[in-house]
Amino acid sequence: MIEAKDTARWQQRLDELCRAHAVPGAGLAIAVGGQVHELASGVLHLGTGVPVTPDSVFLSGSIAKVYTATLVMRLVDEGRLDLDVPVVDVLPEFATPDPGATKTITPRQLLSHTGGVTTDFNFDGGRGDDCLANYVAAARDVALDCPPGTAVSYGGIGYIVLGRVVERITGLTWDQALKSLLFEPLGLHHSMTLPEEALRFRTAMSHLDGAPAPAWDLMPRSAGPAGRVIVSAGDMVRFARMHLDGGAGVLSPAAVAAMQRREVDVPDKWTVSADGWGLGWTLYDWNGITGYGHDGAAVGQYAYLRVVPQANLAVALMTNGGGARLLYTDLFRELLAELADVTMPEPFAPAPVPPPVDLAPLLGTYRRAGVVITVSRKDDGTPHLRYEFVDEMAHMSPPLEMDLQPVTGTVFAASGAGPSFSEEYMPVVFSTLTTGTRVCYIGMRAAPKTDQVGISPATAADHRR
Repeated sequence: MIEAKDTARWQQRLDELCRAHAVPGAGLAIAVGGQVHELASGVLHLGTGVPVTPDSVFLSGSIAKVYTATLVMRLVDEGRLDLDVPVVDVLPEFATPDPGATKTITPRQLLSHTGGVTTDFNFDGGRGDDCLANYVAAARDVALDCPPGTAVSYGGIGYIVLGRVVERITGLTWDQALKSLLFEPLGLHHSMTLPEEALRFRTAMSHLDGAPAPAWDLMPRSAGPAGRVIVSAGDMVRFARMHLDGGAGVLSPAAVAAMQRREVDVPDKWTVSADGWGLGWTLYDWNGITGYGHDGAAVGQYAYLRVVPQANLAVALMTNGGGARLLYTDLFRELLAELADVTMPEPFAPAPVPPPVDLAPLLGTYRRAGVVITVSRKDDGTPHLRYEFVDEMAHMSPPLEMDLQPVTGTVFAASGAGPSFSEEYMPVVFSTLTTGTRVCYIGMRAAPKTDQVGISPATAADHRR
């Protein structure tokens, strides 16, 4: 339970940390002991000075994936979808450039980011109700990150495909399905998916470099299942409460448990603080205390959701710019320690004493759709990384040049990460697929080494058996 004096103390702390980390505005909600406590700080828009209130809505970014996963699991509950039947059996228009992979990718793999599909495909499917169908058709030509089932590689395409699966089965648009199957039954009156719906509410403006962004949200409608639910912090923890309460009539207890069951370990345990992945949920292990949640980012707005079943606790933080990651780290470290006895890990950083590293096997070029990563050695022997957007992604950013500092023999810390990554350093993680192909993880996305030849998805499946 949280008493009134505790709420006032957390309000003061939220205000202090927003000022300390130059976060223009934030919404915080804590669900514990059957109660929801909603707090707000700062302003929605630095230009207008309109204050944030507890019912203000923010962009939640990739936390939308958990909403889509919940929709999928409802269809599983109803016997209308099998997680282990190939997606193409349900959605015949689904395809990848690899026909063998297309025949094997399942909804379970898409939910757990093990289907091999990439996230860096920004295609605008239009504003019509056919936007997801248009996106899925265009995504047929996007190369896989890795063979299905061989590794976790965080992605958006898979969730947009799942959104289209929902449409095919229900006969509703994804937006309509989310409203009728989740928002309305749960009484989530400050949850929506379309920008025009947000106009009814006090809506947070995105901020970049301390000023209002040129546009509130650049994502097309087709990105919705992977990246756009517009929501108040209070509604987000009410959604999480449904999972804490065994489904609350929306999902079965078995479906809730399945979503929280570990499907895959995560080589990069720092970018989103992940230890593993379930069906939609990011999974955490805080020194034996387990939890789940997700992070989200959308044009300067950052959102964080953490759920600790042992403490019957859900906490959501919504922000609209500034040092959001630093605010999250400081605030959640204190909140989770007091309310759930959780000790969060220390910020990601280089090892105090650099370990010996055999850099030679790691040198070379790594590539996934839209991105080329080059790992080299400078004249003084310092490991160096160049991260470059290419092809249709070339407009995203100039190439990034970063020196690497070792954490372990396969994990490195790169500076210049920005607020969506760990506090000061960006994790760069090297791993090897079951096929023998080396990959470089940045932002939880796997890029295969181009001077190695992996085996086919079919052979990979034989290898796993």
